[in-house]
Amino acid sequence: MSSCNKLNKLTHEEEAIIIHKGTELPFTGEYDEHFSKGVYACKYCDAMLYLSKDKIKFNCGWPSFDDEIEGAVKKVLDTDGIRTEIVCANCGGHLGHVFTGEGNTLKDIRHCVNSTSLNFVPEDQVKTGQAIFAGGCFWGVEYYMQKKPGVLGTTVGYIGGHKDEPPYEDICSKTTGHVEAVKVVYDPVRISYKELVRLFFEIHDPTQIGGQGPDIGEQYSSIMFYLDDKQKATVENVIKILKEKGYSVVTKLKEAVTFWKAEDYHQDYYTKKKGTPYCHVYKKRFD
Repeated sequence: MSSCNKLNKLTHEEEAIIIHKGTELPFTGEYDEHFSKGVYACKYCDAMLYLSKDKIKFNCGWPSFDDEIEGAVKKVLDTDGIRTEIVCANCGGHLGHVFTGEGNTLKDIRHCVNSTSLNFVPEDQVKTGQAIFAGGCFWGVEYYMQKKPGVLGTTVGYIGGHKDEPPYEDICSKTTGHVEAVKVVYDPVRISYKELVRLFFEIHDPTQIGGQGPDIGEQYSSIMFYLDDKQKATVENVIKILKEKGYSVVTKLKEAVTFWKAEDYHQDYYTKKKGTPYCHVYKKRFD
């Protein structure tokens, strides 16, 4: 059923629902009336599925949500040929069913989930991964990172310079030493840091000096900012692979310093504009 590397051991009752697609009795689940802040994760593989802010009170007897973490849930036709089943996109574990057209929620969608399929992680215990990438205009880097399954959120900003809270105008003046960068928050169960690093090297040209595509200037330099020694070693290994493939990689590797969030109008730029990057093109570089 699943090709995940790590799966949790289930009880017979949990197997009946998660693997054999059963349904728990209504109003008996642990999370039916549960509304604490945090994340609801898959009991089988620990992948993050739902945010507490998206849980709704529906009085149907099962936990209900009007949205999921993007890409975390897969919708398939139920074996009854009528309903839409929802499963964990990471391991395929059965969650419940999704309903639309009921007219009882603002988004007109309801994920009806078995409590047995979930584990709740309190807000202060949620474990996410973080990564920082600089590879030209941050609009384009963010665009591709946002599309990667397992990425929970992105923030564009400035890093590496000597001025606190620099405005965009100062970045353009090329006097602060900052580069445009993207901070990525991800679910380490669904995607690894190495996968994100490989994607980074496939969405920009790591051989270009002094800019990226048509954007020329040191603020558009290719730089990997590592957060710990493990990340540093991962990047070094990926760069080594690229060089062995014949790429003259000029990407710099630097320890992360303060990341300054860019102005709101820069955030989610291509999503807001409903456009695509002009300076970044995906190019497969790894087998």
